[in-house]
Amino acid sequence: MATARLLLLLTVVAAAAGSCFCSGQEAKPPTPPPPPPYCGSVRTAVEAHNIIGWKTFPADCAKYVADYITGDRYGRDSDVVINEAVAYAESLKLSGSGKEVWVFDVDETALSTVPYQAKHGYGVQPYDHANFLQYVAGGSAPALQGTLRLYQRLLQLGIKPVFLTDRTEDQIAITTHNLLSQGYSSWEKLLLQPIGLQTSTQAFKTSERKKLVDAGYIIIGNIGDQWSDILGSPEGCRTFKYPNPMYYVA
Repeated sequence: MATARLLLLLTVVAAAAGSCFCSGQEAKPPTPPPPPPYCGSVRTAVEAHNIIGWKTFPADCAKYVADYITGDRYGRDSDVVINEAVAYAESLKLSGSGKEVWVFDVDETALSTVPYQAKHGYGVQPYDHANFLQYVAGGSAPALQGTLRLYQRLLQLGIKPVFLTDRTEDQIAITTHNLLSQGYSSWEKLLLQPIGLQTSTQAFKTSERKKLVDAGYIIIGNIGDQWSDILGSPEGCRTFKYPNPMYYVA
């Protein structure tokens, strides 16, 4: 009887010790559900301009778009665009007039606002204009390295870069500083939107490109992350759409 009681006591003690050890471990957080399967299709439709006028990327695709921007895919997709643009530029026979230009958008084309977007859901939160202006005013937007590579190759080839942005003219000093600090230099023009201009981005950029052509420039290339950057005659001899599923500008 004594032996049986001793065995029972040892069993209880061992069980108690085991339960204490387990209870001392941190509980693992639940695994978040995977993004809905349609998120990739939404991004494709956005890039193809089949979905237009949207305000935010679908909220239940927050993880998908964050993973896309911060992972390897965004860089690979961007490199495909840039490699094609470089190959096209290198294939051209220039006139020698010095009037061939390539038009560049700024935000999400030459400079990245991903540090700002990371704090605002990568496009699943509504646009906050005041906060975005604060980011721009900091002048710390990093260069998109693929675009910088294209830019530098164009200079080597004798093609003059022109920046055309819907940033407003009161931001010219900080924009100039930011571009120079990130390795962009020797551009032909930096064109910003007049303060208070009541028109769409596409209409403004179309008008500015027409002014370039009227001044004798030949727009041989045009690159931007928004369709409003590259639509509207004169678009240029060839256009390139840089990937951006985070926001839409008309």
